[in-house]
Amino acid sequence: MSYNYYRPSMFGGFSFFPPVVKGLLITNAAVFLLTEFLGSLTLDGISLQYFIYRYFALLPLGDGFLPWQLLTYQFMHGGFWHLFFNMFFGLWMFGMEVEHMWGGRKFLIFYLSCGIAAGLAQLILSPLFESPLMGPVPTVGASGAVYGVLVAFGMMFPDRYIFLYFLIPVKVKYFVMFLIVLGVLSIGDPTNVAHLAHLGGALAGYIFVQYDRRHFPLGGLFSRIGWWWRSITGDIGSKKHDSGEATILDFTDRKKNNEEEPGDEKRIDEILDKISRGGYQSLTAEEKKALFEASRKLN
Repeated sequence: MSYNYYRPSMFGGFSFFPPVVKGLLITNAAVFLLTEFLGSLTLDGISLQYFIYRYFALLPLGDGFLPWQLLTYQFMHGGFWHLFFNMFFGLWMFGMEVEHMWGGRKFLIFYLSCGIAAGLAQLILSPLFESPLMGPVPTVGASGAVYGVLVAFGMMFPDRYIFLYFLIPVKVKYFVMFLIVLGVLSIGDPTNVAHLAHLGGALAGYIFVQYDRRHFPLGGLFSRIGWWWRSITGDIGSKKHDSGEATILDFTDRKKNNEEEPGDEKRIDEILDKISRGGYQSLTAEEKKALFEASRKLN
């Protein structure tokens, strides 16, 4: 029996990383190092690290919450291993291929949206389902956004195998479902893990992918509203699309009428099957171009 294991490629070094994943890794690491450094400095006897958490970590409603914290808390972590697992086992391991498929701008919007949704879930639901701790406890970390990435990867490549504990092959869809069920069962546990934020990020990821696939209820209505708005503002036909690899592909021979040729749908299905088997990096330049063109037509 042969397995289709998922091993993110490291060939090409750090330059191989798609731009958004690379930028997020660098930013999270830089913020962590800065926070740790400022922890050794004081102002009037108060650690400067306190001010960072006071204004940029996610604080409960009524206990210091500020709107921008829904964004800034995603780049803060409570320790090295917290940062390591979020960035390595989450963003790097699963986010690279999702960004390759979607392009940088779309992936960044998705990632930050999942993090914001996770923060909102923590703010609104935590007082209802979790036991209050001593004083306002800040929430930090990219776990909510990473859970969204895991769900997106699981929906895109459900039968891909990963190694659990580096030994046991498990299909991604079962791994993701296990994490979701574990998160639900852990709600209310007296720990410092923000399970509600994880679940909020996962739900946001699921809704985003379903809407992107036009499978979400009222998705057609939202699309028509968007078309109506663009018709009023004069933006029809000027919508730009982003691709992580657009700079190395040549689209000068693209058909002006964008009409699909017979067999195009079958060809795209074959390309998607190839991605499921060997990953995005296994595609030829011609196949990447065909996939990008099909994405432009759908969007």
